[in-house]
Amino acid sequence: MDLERLAASPAPGLVNLVVEIPAGSRNKYEYIPAAGVMALDRVLHSSVRYPFDYGFVPNTLAEDGAPLDAMVIMEEPTFAGCLIAARPIGVLDMIDSGLPDGKLLCVPAADPRQDSIRSIRQIAPNQLEEVAEFFRIYKNLEGRTTTILGWQDADRVGALLERCIEAADQRLACGAIEAPSLNDDAAAGNPPHQGPGRSAPDH
Repeated sequence: MDLERLAASPAPGLVNLVVEIPAGSRNKYEYIPAAGVMALDRVLHSSVRYPFDYGFVPNTLAEDGAPLDAMVIMEEPTFAGCLIAARPIGVLDMIDSGLPDGKLLCVPAADPRQDSIRSIRQIAPNQLEEVAEFFRIYKNLEGRTTTILGWQDADRVGALLERCIEAADQRLACGAIEAPSLNDDAAAGNPPHQGPGRSAPDH
């Protein structure tokens, strides 16, 4: 599964989202670009499970040095490696281990039942709080300092996505993105879908 030529945004208002972890899972999978596969990174220590299908937007670079994280609200869980054209409706702003770690919340473009959803204001507040609480609990149990700053609406998505695309393009132009081997990642202590030398925490 080579994501190098996959656009971050297939059309205005949409992102390509690659699922790493299906909703309801305690297994944390990571994409390994060197091998083009999904690998089991670890099993969550706690009883919490991912609330939505969770993954990343390919060919982006967020402030934590990893691809931009994204979640998608599905009626049924998909699978690790599934590509979804998704419409971002908001952003969960977080600080993870001292670094900004925003996460897009999306709905699938292919689900006509969610065509009218354009804003996090259309999602139940208790559901949004459950998502925030999930990240707060599981990261704290792993000994990482996490601060939930809150939810931002869809109007904040465009600028964030543009910055992350530009950052990835600039890094590529500078020759800073290299295809790491599995051994390189393990030796450097990097999360699998990050390149060598990136000190960012995983998601």
